[in-house]
Amino acid sequence: MPSATRREFCAALLSGAKGLGAPGVEVEDIVYEFTPPGNGAGPLWDYGAPGIARWGDLVFAPGLDTIPGAKPLNNCRWALHRRDARGWQRVLTDEKDRQREPCPIGVFPDGRLLVSVNPALTAPDAYNGPSDPHLLEFSVRHPGKPGRAVRPAWSGAPHLTEHTYRGLAVDSANGAALVLHNDGRGVPRAHWVYIDRKGVSRQAGVIVFPIRGCYPQAALRAQVGHVLAVGDIVEPVAEWRTWKFEQTRREWDYVFRRLYYVLAPDVASGPFLAPVEVANLDATAGHIVNLDLWLAPDGAAHLLWLERSVQSKAMRDRFFPNVPLTDSLMYCVVRNGQPGEKQIIAAGGEGGADFVPAYARFHAAPGGRLFVLASFRKEEDVKMRLLPAGAAQPAAELRLRHPFVNFMTATERGGSRPSNLIDVIGVTADAPNVIRYARIRV
Repeated sequence: MPSATRREFCAALLSGAKGLGAPGVEVEDIVYEFTPPGNGAGPLWDYGAPGIARWGDLVFAPGLDTIPGAKPLNNCRWALHRRDARGWQRVLTDEKDRQREPCPIGVFPDGRLLVSVNPALTAPDAYNGPSDPHLLEFSVRHPGKPGRAVRPAWSGAPHLTEHTYRGLAVDSANGAALVLHNDGRGVPRAHWVYIDRKGVSRQAGVIVFPIRGCYPQAALRAQVGHVLAVGDIVEPVAEWRTWKFEQTRREWDYVFRRLYYVLAPDVASGPFLAPVEVANLDATAGHIVNLDLWLAPDGAAHLLWLERSVQSKAMRDRFFPNVPLTDSLMYCVVRNGQPGEKQIIAAGGEGGADFVPAYARFHAAPGGRLFVLASFRKEEDVKMRLLPAGAAQPAAELRLRHPFVNFMTATERGGSRPSNLIDVIGVTADAPNVIRYARIRV
């Protein structure tokens, strides 16, 4: 692929690969075990938002505790875990409020630690209802001390509930934060607030998507905001919806076939622009997972996502018998709000590799080096690789005892600095109710 975009991507990855050597897995351990809450969420449900952060030699990760005997949906409480030279310890537990979802975190160079919380405002026996989304600010040095509440000044009279599809981004250099929260009525509106280093809401607004935009990756630098979100809608094609119901007897079926990017040139003084469609798999009833967003030093937004050609094998066999069932790891660069050429950086499935890409994240190392950490699956067999490294440098396979099937990494979007250490948290195929951690040196 001789395009400028492809050359740019390979150059960034090759520059990293020159200093890569053999990536080493230094640590694998358990953060905590959890009981599935049965409320439609789980510890990695808000996969677009940052769920692990490094500050110096300390690593922080939120936890999600299911309250014994509590009624869904708001039957969980958040916790905070810290890893130092002694390993992982639980340093903070919410003893009072109830919520449905995990709580994203972010850190700043001055030691401030943000936890995005969403306590329910309903009675314990209520199924759902209004919530109170806000931030709690702690110190990384003393995370067990009470946090300071930072309350976003939302605009537009939003209806905020336990279904947040929230986003969180921090700007380390300027001490600012960007928070997002979907309107709970199911309308395609995401409410956002820009908060300065003093905790003051400087600007607020609404992103209006063509269809509901969910699980957003948000990034913020020098008051420029970026959001990557996947479209989420009940199956819109009547024939497909009827056939699916006949197969599953399930009344609802949400599909994810469109990918949107949104830019705010100055979140301190103006709105986000209209969403731009990056990918659309409506024609073959495909499936999209938005994976990551990385801001290059020049301000370009690098996007990473997964595409499945058809949502399921059964659906392919019924409606698209001539379409190979494939999974592709996709990439493109956005400049000035406009996506460039889309590239396939790994693929598998029918007519291709046996191991198909299952999940991935960017990792930024010092000096502007960029890597992609990815997991690949062949039925129950899972492998993890650092890829791609261009035609002259093959991908490096990582020797993890417990390779991840779904994971988060410490990212600049959450305040972690570029590092030669990749901090990973997630679940593995052999222990789906255990949150594990790995540290990989590049």
